[in-house]
Amino acid sequence: MSDPRRPVHTADPRTGEPGVQVAVESGPEQVDQMVRAAAATAPALADRTVRAALLRAAADRLAGAAAEVIAAADAETALGVPRLTGELARTTYQLRAFAEQVEHGGFLDVAIDHADPALGRPDLRRMKVPLGVVAVFAASNFPLAFSVPGGDTASALAAGCPVVVKAHPDHPATSELCARLIREAAVGLGLPAELLGLLHGFEAGPELVRHPLVAAVGFTGSVRGGRALHDVAAARPRPIPFHGELGSLNPVVVTERAAATRAAEIGGGLAASFTLGTGQFCVKPGLVLIPAGAAELEQELVAAAAKTDGGPLLDPRMREAFLTGVQHRAAQPGVQTLLAAGQADAAPLAVAPGVLAVAAADLTEELLEECFGPVTVLVRYADAAELEAVLGRLSGNLTATVQLAADERGPEAAALLDRLRPLAGRLVVDNWPTGVAVAPAMHHGGPYPASTSTSTSVGATAVERWLRPVSYQNTPQELLPPELRDANPLGVPQRVNA
Repeated sequence: MSDPRRPVHTADPRTGEPGVQVAVESGPEQVDQMVRAAAATAPALADRTVRAALLRAAADRLAGAAAEVIAAADAETALGVPRLTGELARTTYQLRAFAEQVEHGGFLDVAIDHADPALGRPDLRRMKVPLGVVAVFAASNFPLAFSVPGGDTASALAAGCPVVVKAHPDHPATSELCARLIREAAVGLGLPAELLGLLHGFEAGPELVRHPLVAAVGFTGSVRGGRALHDVAAARPRPIPFHGELGSLNPVVVTERAAATRAAEIGGGLAASFTLGTGQFCVKPGLVLIPAGAAELEQELVAAAAKTDGGPLLDPRMREAFLTGVQHRAAQPGVQTLLAAGQADAAPLAVAPGVLAVAAADLTEELLEECFGPVTVLVRYADAAELEAVLGRLSGNLTATVQLAADERGPEAAALLDRLRPLAGRLVVDNWPTGVAVAPAMHHGGPYPASTSTSTSVGATAVERWLRPVSYQNTPQELLPPELRDANPLGVPQRVNA
């Protein structure tokens, strides 16, 4: 009997032509089987030494197959070999960084308060433990770093949680390849391959979130898709955490003195930032507040953007949404097209970048919505009151950037940063937001709709999303987890009576 589920094919974003079949869409039965198989592997991940070894082995497998992985990803995303080479390096670094964190044990946040009769306090010991199976939704624009081997998967495995990934339809072959490499790494260490599951198909997403053995969700994608899944997670009989990264305008504020003294630098930097990766970065600066009359800055920006190479977007649907979105925004009252986005010569489905401009008084709600692709909107403000009025209309963002003059380091600049802080999870000064460093001090998240929680999806603290604290009261030493014993045989950091 033939399989009634629909086949999953690769596609070439440069031409739109379908490629080979790599899988079939996952139905409810496959979702259930995969989640249950993943849940059964949790005991195998209990040992932190084993988890660290798994993360390093996964990084080694991916690095060893670099040529195959990069070729597969480029064929499905058209992001280019140089970009994907860097993304793979970031992905393997991230896995190894989490391995070090697992070995250190600080993320367990061990706290010990010895009994104190004078205070009426019993012996209390607390640490963090894994939540359970984590559902990961891969992103379209990062087939490696935010997909099957990416930060959500790496941090969940570091926490001791099995993972089931919902593959993104834009790179199914890359997803299958990376999942196979991670499973091979697991089997090579004597671990069950089922600790990482992979599903395909639109219907598999909600089914995965509803599964009673799924304990948390990591999502990177659109506001509409993320909010729909967030609501599914909240509507379950037992609601679960939904850590979603949704949409972001990533506003930039250019001061009057910065525009007058750094026009070429700011214009060139902005052009490079909003066109990077064909504008398909979640931290692309999509709304730029500039002083009215900053003609030199506008000219420098347009000249620099016009020199950038166009390229294909991740799929024809996104290309159509981009072109339609730019056309709709350009038709808003008072909007000027400084650089027209449209067809580029690089490939049949390539697009060229665009720049729109509008007075702050004419800014419509449509211009405050993210447009995925290489376009940015300049908002010309006449004075501080107009600047404040625009900032007051903005929702949450991943980043907010301020471009200052060299001598603007006083109270006014500090006040501007303070004004931007409620709007974003990362504040950028005299730099650009594109590029998210994997570092302990990085926060990649922000007020809704940038994300649905206060956590980060990048950096060391991303692991905290998949843990919960448990306290042991008046528990004999021999019954405590090793991390909570006075002898501390595993050498984890302990905060004692502090």
